[in-house]
Amino acid sequence: VGEDEMARGGSLDQYRRGTLGSGEQGPLSDVYFAYDSIELSDNAREILRANADWLRDNPRAKAEIEGHCDSRGTIEYNLALGAKRANAVRDYLASLGVSSDRLTTISYGKELQVCSEETESCWADNRRAHFVVLSQ
Repeated sequence: VGEDEMARGGSLDQYRRGTLGSGEQGPLSDVYFAYDSIELSDNAREILRANADWLRDNPRAKAEIEGHCDSRGTIEYNLALGAKRANAVRDYLASLGVSSDRLTTISYGKELQVCSEETESCWADNRRAHFVVLSQ
């Protein structure tokens, strides 16, 4: 797998190609967070269980977990919140038996929005952890 292919699902690459927010998704599904929260909802845990199943079925796969926030708050606050969200997801996957050495995290804070309207539904779409499969 070439480097371009491996990073294809990454938000930064999608942003550069003008496809961020187009619904492009790899084999692992995004999870979403409540405002100013790092708590995993029941729905998020269900999605992460399915993601863990895929990772167990693909033992050579490594994934990067991107933490994202909505547009409210400072850049610094949102970078920290995005990191906490990505870490919460990584820790939950580890609790399900996925080796943490297969998971890396990065925070984009509020810098890579999938939706730019200042509405609650748009903010909700931006409060996410996005998965990028780095290798298989």
